[in-house]
Amino acid sequence: MFVSFFPKPRLFFASFVAWSLFCILVWYGFANDLGQSLGLGHFFGYGFPEALQEGADEAAQAANAEALSNAVGFWFYQYFIAAILLFVGFWMRYSPHPWARWSVAGSALILFVNWFLVQLDVMINEWFGTFYNMVQLALGNPGAVEAGDFYWQIADFLKIALVYVFFATLFRFFVSHFIFRWRTAMNAYYMARWQRLRHIEGAAQRVQEDTMRFASITEGLGVSLVDSLMTLIAFLPLLWGLSAHVKELPVIGEVTQGLVFVAILWSVFGTAVVAVAGIRLPGLEFRNQRVEAAYRKELVYGEDYAERADPPTVRELFSNVRRNYFRLYFNYMYFNLVRIFYLQIGNLVPYIALGPTIVSGAITLGVMQQIIRAFSRVEGSFQYLINSWSTIVELMSVYKRLQAFEAEIDLDAPPDVAESYLEQVA
Repeated sequence: MFVSFFPKPRLFFASFVAWSLFCILVWYGFANDLGQSLGLGHFFGYGFPEALQEGADEAAQAANAEALSNAVGFWFYQYFIAAILLFVGFWMRYSPHPWARWSVAGSALILFVNWFLVQLDVMINEWFGTFYNMVQLALGNPGAVEAGDFYWQIADFLKIALVYVFFATLFRFFVSHFIFRWRTAMNAYYMARWQRLRHIEGAAQRVQEDTMRFASITEGLGVSLVDSLMTLIAFLPLLWGLSAHVKELPVIGEVTQGLVFVAILWSVFGTAVVAVAGIRLPGLEFRNQRVEAAYRKELVYGEDYAERADPPTVRELFSNVRRNYFRLYFNYMYFNLVRIFYLQIGNLVPYIALGPTIVSGAITLGVMQQIIRAFSRVEGSFQYLINSWSTIVELMSVYKRLQAFEAEIDLDAPPDVAESYLEQVA
């Protein structure tokens, strides 16, 4: 499943996690302060601004702060790209693989574009604050806001949104090709060993259907996980800063940075409850595929042999299918009941947490919108397992079937056992 597409999969993914943590520590340790001396932003209009003189007015301070933020952001992208290139270059040289351009370089591109889209989402969140503050001012003081300023704010949102839609569409196009390349790699890997595998029950289904489903589900879950982690990295500090406006929570009373802890505790609680509700689903899905395969196999034999697929046998096999489906339906019923109730109540949690702050008039409409949107992003990142549980169950079922299928293959053998065949389709 992985050896066919990734070089030394266990080491590759372990090194990715280790390298990511190292780069994060280096950035927050000292690299973020090196932009003024190493950054290339001044060539593109994102140079670090000169220090302001004492007594500078508020407009100058605001402009300087914006220029500094843009310069640091541009420097981070340089740092991020350099870290990715070093990682990709190392693996391309250390462990050449027929599919390295897609598996290594393609994964790196997915990571980078994901971060870029998350940053656009952060920009949209900032826009919400400015826009809704303007709406509040316009509604409370007629004539205080010029029509031109109002429409320019809408135009600003449109610029960000169009860029997001453009790159998100190209991103999904690339991911679709990435998934199919992974399926192609698995197909080639199995077909190169087909003589050893062809006698296994359901071998054709494993190669034709399960490879497609495994690549698609794994990549979908992987992209969602990366998106959740990056959203958390981007929005958690933002929510932490916005939580300074919230001095009190219902029932609990006065707190510091309470919204962050509310998001974490609510998400952990929901993940635990939903996991318990869906704990039986992976086994039932796996059994479902087995009884379906047994029923399908008997019908296929019945096409060629008159003595096969007799009514009593077919009736018994279909009874097994029916029994397992009914158990699945029942388990999914209470799983979805718990999950949907939790998610619907979760929509109200930020409003409940902000209740005392809103009632006391301690925040503006724009800040409230920023807080709610940042809260939902952080909460959604922590709820990755809840939102993906059904898909994870399906993946576990497919993985078990392919794992049983691969038991006939010596997985300790290097992936170039049939390298000439693999290179032809890569």
